Amino acid sequence: MSLTLVEARARAAAVSDVSYAVALDLREPDRGTFGCRTTVRFACTEPTTFLELTGAVEPAVTVDGTALDADAVRAAYDGRRLHLDGLDRTGTGDGGHEVVVDARLPYVTDGDGMHTMTDPADGETYVGAYVGMDVAQKVFCCFDQNDLKAPLTLTVRADPAWTVLANGRPEEGTGTDGAWSFATTPPLPTAMVVVLAGPWHSRTWEHAGLPFGWHARASLAADLDRDLDELRATTEACFDHYADLFDEPYPFASYHQAFVPGQNWGALETPGCVTYRDELLPRGATTQVQRGMRTTTIAHEMAHMWFGDLVTMTWWEDTWLQESFADYMGYRVAADACGRTDAPLRREVQRKVTGYDADRRRSTHPVAPRPEDVPDVDAAAGNFDMISYAKGNAALHQLVTWLGDETFLRGVNRYLTRHRFANATLADFVAALDEVSERDVVGWVEGWLRRSGHDTLVVDREPDGSAVVRREGSRPHRVSVAVLDGDGLGQVSRAEVDVDATSVGVAAGPDGVVVPNAGGETFARLALDGPTWDALAGGVSGVEDDLVRAVVWSTAFERVHTASLDPAAYVDLVTAQLPVERSWLLVSAVLSRTVGHVLPLRVAASEVAGVESALAQACAAGLARAGADEELARAWVAGLAATSADPDLLRGWLDADAVATLPLTPTQRWQVVRRQAEIGHADAAAIEAERRRDPSVEADLGAARALAARPTPEAKQAAWATVSEPDVANRRFEAVMAGLWSPRQAARGDLLGPLVDRYLAHAPGWARRGQAFARTVGRAFPAVPLGADQVAAFEEALAGDVPPVLARVWEDRLDDLR
Repeated sequence: MSLTLVEARARAAAVSDVSYAVALDLREPDRGTFGCRTTVRFACTEPTTFLELTGAVEPAVTVDGTALDADAVRAAYDGRRLHLDGLDRTGTGDGGHEVVVDARLPYVTDGDGMHTMTDPADGETYVGAYVGMDVAQKVFCCFDQNDLKAPLTLTVRADPAWTVLANGRPEEGTGTDGAWSFATTPPLPTAMVVVLAGPWHSRTWEHAGLPFGWHARASLAADLDRDLDELRATTEACFDHYADLFDEPYPFASYHQAFVPGQNWGALETPGCVTYRDELLPRGATTQVQRGMRTTTIAHEMAHMWFGDLVTMTWWEDTWLQESFADYMGYRVAADACGRTDAPLRREVQRKVTGYDADRRRSTHPVAPRPEDVPDVDAAAGNFDMISYAKGNAALHQLVTWLGDETFLRGVNRYLTRHRFANATLADFVAALDEVSERDVVGWVEGWLRRSGHDTLVVDREPDGSAVVRREGSRPHRVSVAVLDGDGLGQVSRAEVDVDATSVGVAAGPDGVVVPNAGGETFARLALDGPTWDALAGGVSGVEDDLVRAVVWSTAFERVHTASLDPAAYVDLVTAQLPVERSWLLVSAVLSRTVGHVLPLRVAASEVAGVESALAQACAAGLARAGADEELARAWVAGLAATSADPDLLRGWLDADAVATLPLTPTQRWQVVRRQAEIGHADAAAIEAERRRDPSVEADLGAARALAARPTPEAKQAAWATVSEPDVANRRFEAVMAGLWSPRQAARGDLLGPLVDRYLAHAPGWARRGQAFARTVGRAFPAVPLGADQVAAFEEALAGDVPPVLARVWEDRLDDLR
């Protein structure tokens, strides 16, 4: 029953002037349901239409002042849609209608609706309406589609000890005795509604004439206070920078941000109150790796206030209009406004590589597909992928390079002003850019956004040793080309060139090392000539420019993934070059990619232990060289915690609660405990003692992950029983499945083989809980080397009845294995 494009277009043509008044009763979270009264006002030119409301318990419905009897409600409501008939015979006479629905709706623990959780640290309960596509209908009765944006007036009844946050600004004096009223919002897409209730720890202030705030669970109060100065400075810097970039002022009445439990997305750009997974507020200490990711995420979500909230895509084919823009702006503004000099490196060696992965799969699609290619919302869910995020980000980076920043921003501002508080399409954006540029924007869009796949930039050597760069493909590329000294690998020259249908000569001698796309300006794989690759593989750590080193590592990732570089040669490259790498960001990125991607996909099960041993030795060497560089040391500690098989080393870290003089954070302690369990040196009693040492959500989930990681049939069976519980919470499911799979244990076919079969059989049923949980189930795909028979079994299953969201993830994982 996912909403289709045909249905959405027909309803949008008939329905207009929508507004919502929603009253929620959240006072009894233990009851299992919450109260909701929705008053929907709208005009309609057709006698029939429908509203969405999922899972309502005994709804009472009034249409234009007439209460429907029980039989009429049962006939009209099918559990997801409320069908309205005879609208031509009711209403106010001017085409206006009012529908009032009283119902109780289920609380959820999977992050798809009105999510509830109880904090094990202090027993406090939190409730949060996390919506998104096809989810607002689990919170209130609505026309659940983007192009029926509507103002929302909200009231909430909650525990008097709780604070309630929402899109609108709370009315003066509200909150007394648990009764909250919020000012009517500007027109919002239903997917961007938010309500948060609980005993939040809140830190608020005023900036630019608006109320601002950061909020977190009470048990994270010390951690929020620790990071508050940085969080506030980041928020204000981003806000002021966007005020300089965009002509349209910030369009809403407040800017609150909350770290919330159980959210499926990394963050959600709900206007007036942005929500983040509370893992982005780590306990104990925040590393530079975490700070960099968090800063980019804050800038990303703030960009959505304009790209997505002020101007909203009409239908889901234009996901890129929101996510590609926010992703591009997030990295750009993190660097320009917040001084995160690591942001360009992260974009190149962490973000963009996921776009290359996605573009090689059977599910690849244009950054901007056509509407008919996204026939329903389930299909749209698959497009919230790294084509829309990472590749779209890179495409926009190339567009700005090709078009010029001033021209780009002039077109962007024309687009935002023209469509403020309305909906828009690719054609609207292209028209705005085309009006301010003399370049062929329409042609650029057709080449870059309407076609899947990516080009290759090839470095060739002429007989005299000189170099040329040519393009395999059809897109225009404006890139910088760096020439490095083959001996010292310092930069000899650098030039910006246009690579199109003709080859470009490069002033490089026979020994010059030629690196196109040296600034990461475009989205294209690199095919380097033999001498260049040999020089880089033998000395990448000596390249002076951090971003060029990132480009080289990205190329290594691509080569091993596509089998043009043998996994053993890749591991040799990592173990030889990484220990002398000086960037903590590159160390972290390379180790993460190697352990999380190369090991389970490209290393045979029988060879995993040997590769882990080599990586652990490299990490130990790197840690010894890190000296007083704390962030570099932390990167190496994370690598050792993932690869070491030395139980005495790991036990010593836990006993000292430190590595040398570097204290372990709670996150790092649980990484170590999980690894101890995986190698068979932490039993259930030791894991439980660690959980009791510092009770928290993180401890509960860390213990669940570690228990599942133990290499015994009994441990795996207990883990399976946990994830098979009908209402298992999304975070617990994620944690247990992450512990269940171990490339190191894959050589024991009797241990994990039966679990692969069970996952194959049970995952489709689990995925029917909803889109977001289906993605969670898909991400739990066995992270171990699979045999040919196992791959064939998944392919056979995909020919049957697998929910669309799960099927998409499975296809992607199988393509990665190939």
